[in-house]
Amino acid sequence: MSLEQVNRVKEQYKESILAKDYVVGVGTGYKISHGRQTDRLAIITLVKEKIPQSGLPSQALVPQQLDGVTTDVIEVGDIHAFQSPTELFRPAPGGVSIGHFRTTAGTLGCVVRDREFGTRLILSNNHILANSNQASPGDPILQPSAVDGGRVKDHTLAYLVRFVPLKFGIEKGTCAIANTLADLTNKIAEVFGSNHRMEVVRFDSGAANLVDAAVARPVNDEDIQDEILHIGAVQGTLEAQLGMAVRKSGRSTGLTTGTITVLNASVNVSYLDNKVARFENQILTTPMSQGGDSGSLLVDGNALKAVGLLFAGSSQVTIYNPIQAVLDALEVDL
Repeated sequence: MSLEQVNRVKEQYKESILAKDYVVGVGTGYKISHGRQTDRLAIITLVKEKIPQSGLPSQALVPQQLDGVTTDVIEVGDIHAFQSPTELFRPAPGGVSIGHFRTTAGTLGCVVRDREFGTRLILSNNHILANSNQASPGDPILQPSAVDGGRVKDHTLAYLVRFVPLKFGIEKGTCAIANTLADLTNKIAEVFGSNHRMEVVRFDSGAANLVDAAVARPVNDEDIQDEILHIGAVQGTLEAQLGMAVRKSGRSTGLTTGTITVLNASVNVSYLDNKVARFENQILTTPMSQGGDSGSLLVDGNALKAVGLLFAGSSQVTIYNPIQAVLDALEVDL
């Protein structure tokens, strides 16, 4: 069965799989048998924790086959957008500490060019440069980040230009009526000695994202360089392929290598303040990163070609936006 056929079946059953307990994502990859990768294409279900079938209700189980396509279950843990607490670089290459002046640390991905004006910009994630939608164009971008000692007065490398807004399926509710009712209910619960409280959340099942991405314009063009630390200057892009050897250079773990294991993944990613965002058509690799590596450029292992933009992961997997989707969304080129 071809990859295209497997993808069609995966899309058909995607929502029902994602609705199951412990499931955080679904994609396409090769089945793992006895700890070794086989050459059989499968629908890959990503779970927080792999629990024996005997410990799960029947409705939580994923069938061994769906319309003739083999399935597999991979444990990936809790998937979070990477943000975590490096030196001053001038000019600054890709792979070093960067961040919005009100966020924790992330990674400068690489230099890109604005399609309309041809100006050089720096690329990273929305949650690194735009504080998860909370920033405004013109806000200071620090290198190193504030967590790494950066200060607006001395370390402003760039100013935010634009970002792709993140759409959250679950976030803190803003409805005045619902919040008033919750406050009233909580007061009643307190009177009767209950230790439980009600919290209002907004749920949007249709919210979906392709990228977590933003760009900023350097204060001085000579303060940024095209090279990525330990990798070099990347020119052009490549489409991700299963089994492709890849590498990245990031603020926390430096140069790491890995392999693409899952494509076309739909993944639920947890952000700060209990916000959850659904991402579609994502790339998964073996674990290559830690908190603070968000914004790193995923590069082909055998050529200086960009493949994806790192934005999330766990101790068992790293997740990337496809690079062409990032470039098109921001209207920039490498």
